[in-house]
Amino acid sequence: MPQKKIALINDITGFGRCSVAVMAPVVSAMKVQAVAVPTAILSTHTQFPKYFFDDYTSKMRDYIQTYKDLDMSFDAIATGFLGSEEQVDIVVDFIKTFKKQGVFTLVDPVMGDYGRLYTTYTPELCEKMRALVHFADILTPNLTELCSLMGVDYRDGKFSADELEGLCRKLSERGPEHIVVTGIHYSDKQIMNYVYSRGSAPRTIMVDRIGRDRSGTGDVISAVIAGMYLNGHGFYESVLRATEFASKCIEYCEQNNVPDHWGLSVEMYLRDLMED
Repeated sequence: MPQKKIALINDITGFGRCSVAVMAPVVSAMKVQAVAVPTAILSTHTQFPKYFFDDYTSKMRDYIQTYKDLDMSFDAIATGFLGSEEQVDIVVDFIKTFKKQGVFTLVDPVMGDYGRLYTTYTPELCEKMRALVHFADILTPNLTELCSLMGVDYRDGKFSADELEGLCRKLSERGPEHIVVTGIHYSDKQIMNYVYSRGSAPRTIMVDRIGRDRSGTGDVISAVIAGMYLNGHGFYESVLRATEFASKCIEYCEQNNVPDHWGLSVEMYLRDLMED
């Protein structure tokens, strides 16, 4: 069987274990070839006091044109943080070009957290992200991003199971078959992940709250989901493996005093993702 390839449309950050830099080794451990499509180049991510940043927007079309000229193909496409309306347009064109029959797209709509959107997210960019949802087969928003995509108030993050199901069902009607709402505050000790698949009863995955938020956690979870799903596993099983893997990495970081902004020490457990 030919080795599968996934296009990772995200920034490349040298230090900090986020975006392509952490997603590529994760999917590689699952025997999937990672193909980077950079949106920006950074020395460290923006939670560090100093960082080099090179916006790659003006170069993305020429970069992608090479893949078009080579008539390359992909088995999956995963998108992460997009910093401008133009980048969303470029991503949509990429998906229209390379999403053939049997290819799935995972969209991680990195827009904000804790009820607040990132400063780059203008109303116009939010509208572009809502349009990008139409091209997603898998969507991995947190609760803030779910609310923004649906145009509803965050309400301090208080939503019933019925309300979450209603929001996910309406969002699924726009495109994605599978949605996981990640990192929902359930209690001081637990975090809930709400798993929705069109036509099936929603399910939840509870994980222990370990330490504080760590950079790159969402990228790790998205990468494991994409790799598992690409290798033929069901969506719920893919999310379960992703949350278990992330929790294990976070626990290691806490036990070994790894700074939060250094990301998840995935290197310690990549072997756990390997399959025969």
